[in-house]
Amino acid sequence: MGTATAGQNSRATAWHNWAGTVTATPARVVTPVSVGELQEAVRRAAEDGLKVKAVGTGHSFTAAAATDGVLVRPQALAGIREIDRAAGTVTVAAGTVLKDLNVALAREGLSLTNMGDIMEQTVSGATSTGTHGTGRDSASIAAQIRGLELVTADGRLLTCSEKENPEVFAAARIGIGALGIVTAITFAVEPVFFLTAREEPMGFDRVTAEFEQHFAENEHFEFYWFPHTGNCNTKRNNRSQGPAAPPGAVSAWVEDELLSNGVFQAVNSLGRAVPATIPSIARIASRALSARTYTDIPYKVFTSPRRVRFVEMEYALPREQVVEALRELKAMVDRSSLRVSFPVEVRTAPADDIALSTASGRETAYIAVHMYKGTPYQAYFTAAERIFTAHGGRPHWGKVHTRDAEYFAGVYPRFGEFTALRDRLDPDRLFGNDYLRRVLGE
Repeated sequence: MGTATAGQNSRATAWHNWAGTVTATPARVVTPVSVGELQEAVRRAAEDGLKVKAVGTGHSFTAAAATDGVLVRPQALAGIREIDRAAGTVTVAAGTVLKDLNVALAREGLSLTNMGDIMEQTVSGATSTGTHGTGRDSASIAAQIRGLELVTADGRLLTCSEKENPEVFAAARIGIGALGIVTAITFAVEPVFFLTAREEPMGFDRVTAEFEQHFAENEHFEFYWFPHTGNCNTKRNNRSQGPAAPPGAVSAWVEDELLSNGVFQAVNSLGRAVPATIPSIARIASRALSARTYTDIPYKVFTSPRRVRFVEMEYALPREQVVEALRELKAMVDRSSLRVSFPVEVRTAPADDIALSTASGRETAYIAVHMYKGTPYQAYFTAAERIFTAHGGRPHWGKVHTRDAEYFAGVYPRFGEFTALRDRLDPDRLFGNDYLRRVLGE
């Protein structure tokens, strides 16, 4: 779509998200090059009676950023503003892409402590929806925030931290775009370190039986189960002294192409055309894996390219319930006529103190289910969601789900705290849309 320069409006054209599941036609699009221009765009939208939404790179599968009003593209608000080595923080503009932040930090000998595996998102989009990796002790990207700036509905710029506007800080780190538009984020960072990754195939029965042991023994543990098989692939990331020993060419090809991109695209296309082939493909793909170990700096271990388009649902469950839920999911797939070509991903997070974090106040494990773009996903996701909600699950704010405000009020003890703050900061719902109406209520 066309973008504007120097804060001017561009012609309204349709916007769609990365997965192609959401389309919106805003009345106008603005690309501010300064915070002042963004504040002016917010004030002008209010005067014109238009809603305002900021959109990053569209990696959410929900309509969290969709609007028929003013669509703000923050990509010109990018880059590192300040590094404070004494405080161990970096302040970055909201439109900065995670990939660029990781590279820039590494050049400065610094790193985030933890991150998700997709690096195409803007920092504000990733944190606002609760993007996370996996970690025994280290939590989501939002939990690493030490301060943020927010343009509110009246056009003011609010600075928030544990000391300044602490009640806004407690909620706005994961605000789903409901409280205002984030313009800058201050993250905790640390000196860059090495991670040694060990990937190892393991049977479903063994990995579920030993899940708590693997969780306890590793800083970062995750695994993938291949539906229609009893096979999993496990990944353990732990700090090491180094030196860097990246994966060899063959090993990298298996991970990046067979499991993630080119070859994976081809087998998914075949599966979409001929669903009956999927179980056989899954058995072959899951057996193609072999154990490998490699060492590198964090972003080269945590993140990987994702070129194959998919649709995803992910739920956060109390950690002690994840194995039972996963076994129920496997039993459901085994007895159904579903054909699922994407692995199911299981990760963990420690409890945090952010009002609408999926890990708010409880030790958490995540189950993510995916379907290849263009294949019918509703039956699979509906059956999976039934299992996840029976365990008190909380859906990822940026991924497919059918829950509403009434449900969230029951699974988030601090839900009322968030909605009361929203009433105070945005009483006229300048930043509202249909998605927020559903998940937060009127």
